Amino acid sequence: MDNAGKEREAVQLMADAEKRVKASHSFLRGLFGGNTRIEEACEMYTRAANMFKIAKNWSEAINCLNAAIDIYTDMGRFTIAAKHHITIAEIYETELVDIEKAIAHYEQSADYYKGEESNSSANKCLLKVAAYAAQLEQYQKAIEIYEQVGTNTMDNPLLKYSAKDYFFKAALCHFIVDELNAKLALEKYEEMFPAFTDSRECKLLKKLLEAHEEQNSEAYTEAVKEFDSISRLDQWLTTMLLRIKKSIQGDGEGDGDLK
Repeated sequence: MDNAGKEREAVQLMADAEKRVKASHSFLRGLFGGNTRIEEACEMYTRAANMFKIAKNWSEAINCLNAAIDIYTDMGRFTIAAKHHITIAEIYETELVDIEKAIAHYEQSADYYKGEESNSSANKCLLKVAAYAAQLEQYQKAIEIYEQVGTNTMDNPLLKYSAKDYFFKAALCHFIVDELNAKLALEKYEEMFPAFTDSRECKLLKKLLEAHEEQNSEAYTEAVKEFDSISRLDQWLTTMLLRIKKSIQGDGEGDGDLK
């Protein structure tokens, strides 16, 4: 089936879903399966959304998912609503490239997951929000999330290894804003989570703070290279480390390189 065929099928599914929603609101809904019709409507909206996604009609896919979300939240089925919010966030993230809207849907998903006490799923959404917030220079928002997730995971035997990454990222966000803030934050994280002190991330931060204090661009770059040789830097870390490096005197017009 070509894209036009997929769209036609999706439009028909939407129409059928709307009929079921109206039927569920009828006078006899309490006696004759109103909930069944509503659930069928949700499934149809979801199938229609998938058809629209295949046809690359992103706005209609989002409309269908929002229609399903409205029904699921009315029914108190917040976990499914949260999953649909993630799907919408991913469309904004990768297809429509509207990061602000992606953030909003990840935040809504996190709220629903928290309400259902699905903390691991909520944290995944929040970490997406934090990463994008930092990229958009909303550093305080990113810091609050990284600290919150770090604090929530540091006492969990299965998750505590990840806590160092969250405190590392929070400290980098502090560092971009202000060197003194970063120093104070680092001290706080070491006190809260002693295992952080021996981590490569904490040692790197201390070297970067020292290089920044001395306005030594070469020492800064060398510390990053040493870290990268063992733990490859991803795009997010590279971006944040470059932003800090540009604040070193004489490097503001640098070549945008950490190597």
